Amino acid sequence: MAVESLYREPEAERQVVWPILEMHDVFKIYRSGPVETVALRGVDMVARAGTMTAILGPSGCGKSTLLALAAGLDRASAGDVRSSGVSLLTASEDELASYRARSVGIIFQNGNLWPSLSARENVVAALRLAGVEDPAHRAAASLVEFGLGSRAEHRAAELSGGEQQRVAIAAAVARRAPLILADEPTGELDAANQEVVLRALRRLPRDHECALVVVTHSPAVAEAADRVIEMVDGAVVAG
Repeated sequence: MAVESLYREPEAERQVVWPILEMHDVFKIYRSGPVETVALRGVDMVARAGTMTAILGPSGCGKSTLLALAAGLDRASAGDVRSSGVSLLTASEDELASYRARSVGIIFQNGNLWPSLSARENVVAALRLAGVEDPAHRAAASLVEFGLGSRAEHRAAELSGGEQQRVAIAAAVARRAPLILADEPTGELDAANQEVVLRALRRLPRDHECALVVVTHSPAVAEAADRVIEMVDGAVVAG
């Protein structure tokens, strides 16, 4: 069965949704002495609540830079980056710190968890860092949602790669952030675990009314997305 039929909702069931992440004519230039490297060149994109956006492109095309700007980990050199209507370009450092803690969830390819902590403790720790009230209750509910209730007390090192990624997803979702960013979340998983994690990712926007932006090389992830943006040499060439 094609991935398309597994994940994509019928057109008639979709609703008009509001933008969560907006980039308008964004440039990012890195300088080292007299040398300039243009990582992003006039990027325009919108990620809306309830949708999954996949970003494709060769290594070095600017995908990771785009995620860093969206996460508030770096600032654009020109243009504007907005999350839920708020400009990240003009935000103060304190405002950016608050944004990173409460308004965006990040899922990396690996290294999302503390190996010596249990699945539950990992999610609770992430929620405490975000200042979430009643983190224990929310962590337990999120782990159950992603089929990990029976694995909650297992240390992260004892979990499979797919389970570890689902714990990371549970932690991001439990924060109730409107924007979730994922960097190659299925990149190091075998086919079976890729399928399980992709199903979990595909549910997020619909079930939690968030915008999910995924950087990927995976055709399966791209086919599962509502929108695919292709990048080459720091510029959007399709999507």
